[in-house]
Order: sequence, then structure tokens, then C-alpha cells
Amino acid sequence: MAFKKEFKRNFNINFGRRKFGTSIKQKIIRRMKPLGEKEMMNGKFLVDTSAIINKKVSSLAKKGLKGLILVPNATIAELENLANRGQDVGFEGLEEIAKLHHFKNLKIHFIGSRPTEHHIKYAKSGEIDALIRNLAYENRAILITSDVVQAKSAEAYGLKVLFVKTRQEKPKRRFLFFNK
Repeated sequence: MAFKKEFKRNFNINFGRRKFGTSIKQKIIRRMKPLGEKEMMNGKFLVDTSAIINKKVSSLAKKGLKGLILVPNATIAELENLANRGQDVGFEGLEEIAKLHHFKNLKIHFIGSRPTEHHIKYAKSGEIDALIRNLAYENRAILITSDVVQAKSAEAYGLKVLFVKTRQEKPKRRFLFFNK
């Protein structure tokens, strides 16, 4: 009986993989420091592509975010690329940026250069993320992102980060029924 309890605790029966509690990613998310009320009210913010795609900037604006929003041209280029490839995420991101113009408590500025061939070629290695972090550093802006790796990298460089968690959908359970 004790073996059965131990087995249930250590193994995920659906997938047969061992569970070790929380993942490193979840621990990192829990340790991130929230920004203070003063910083949220009249700050200079630079938005990452992930925050725009997940529609977190407009929800923050509804909750009281005020100030200057800096949108990197690299982010616009990423969204245009996704939209040109027919992916809905690109269109939704561009709509999110257009929606930001309607908030009276926000000013929107587009900054930085468009990504070069080098940045595009090594985008999966983090070149465009590095370009966005550089813009946040140069403009002394708070980086708004929902990408854990981008947030931790920015904190490593000493930048202030507003990390916005996204809701992760749980995988749907599927059952198979057989007739005898």
C-alpha cells in the first residue's frame, strides 16, 4: 500500500514522467519582484513582442498604467512578418498596438532601427531580444515582457522589468472508449 502512494506521488499517471515538484521556470517566476505603485503611474516603458502578442499592455493600461510607451521597430517588424505569413498572432499584435493609441493616459513612440539580416538570421538565438533589451537600457525604460528568459536576461543586465504572467492552458484530457 505504501508503494502505491509513493508511486502516485512521484509519477504523473497520464504521461508516465516523474514529477519533481515545481520546475525551475516556475521558481524563477515566483522570485520576480513586482514594480511599485509609483513606477507604474508615470514611467517610461518599453514593450516586448511577447507582451504585445499576449495583449498584456492594454490590460495594464486599463489597470492604471500611465506614461510613455516605447515600441521598438524590431517588434513591429516581427509582427509584420508573422502577419505576412498568415499567422493570426501577427494581426492580433498589430491590433493591440493600434488599440494603445486610444488610451489617453499613454503616449506611444516608435524607436530603434528595424532588424538587420543578421538579427533575423539569429532571431532564435536571441538577437532580436538583445536588440530590444539594448533599447530599454539606452532609454532607461522599464521593460514590459511576458517572456521569462527575456525578463531574467534583462534583470541580469540591471534593467527594471515588469513581468506579466500569461495563463497557460492545461492540456485537454482525451479518453478513448472501445465497444466490445
